[in-house]
Amino acid sequence: MKHSKVALTAFLLLIAMIAIGTVSAADTSTDNTITASGTGSVIGTPDRAQISLAVETENYDVKVAQVENAARMTQVMDALKAAGIPEDALKTTGYNIYPVYEESKSLIEPKIKAYRVTNTLTVTLHDVSRTGEVIDIGIANGINQANSIQFLLSDEQNQVLRTEALKEATERAGSDAQTVASVLGVTITGVKSVDIGAGYSPVRYQNYAMADVASATVSTPIQPGDITVTATVTVTYLIA
Repeated sequence: MKHSKVALTAFLLLIAMIAIGTVSAADTSTDNTITASGTGSVIGTPDRAQISLAVETENYDVKVAQVENAARMTQVMDALKAAGIPEDALKTTGYNIYPVYEESKSLIEPKIKAYRVTNTLTVTLHDVSRTGEVIDIGIANGINQANSIQFLLSDEQNQVLRTEALKEATERAGSDAQTVASVLGVTITGVKSVDIGAGYSPVRYQNYAMADVASATVSTPIQPGDITVTATVTVTYLIA
């Protein structure tokens, strides 16, 4: 019985401590606050480009298709390196072999008429002005499939633009909060919490016309366009 009373007393003390803790935590939620959000946008020029090119070959003998594909892609990569593109800027980002079937309306399983081999190369440039040149070199040396061009920001450039956008967003949130506080007749005394977010979307050209590029008599003109970095800041201000 004595042990039961001790256990009951301990249990009641525990409940009391939890209750006290709950009240204390609840007290902090009674702060008077104003929450405001601001958005900032900064326009910048891309300083990175990624070009996705591919060699596609087809032959009834899969080994022949593979050998031909490898020879043409090797020629492309050698030509790009000879033009001053660093080897570490050239990455194989896809390699596929699949059968091509004869068209047939019968219920019999169609026959394989050839094997298609596709080898995809992604070229990363630190000088976006060479984008058209890289495409031309690729096509002149065996590229026959153009997948995409993507213009990006380097980490350094992204950080510079992100910082500017965050400053603009913070200033707008602060201005809105100050306006509301003035109208309400209260004073902002501090900051309780801040949430931030920022990012950008690369400029992307998908599946550009291969026929137009291949038939061009002058260097392929590629304009990267601009990139907008956007930031959002949500601030909860303490007021009195």
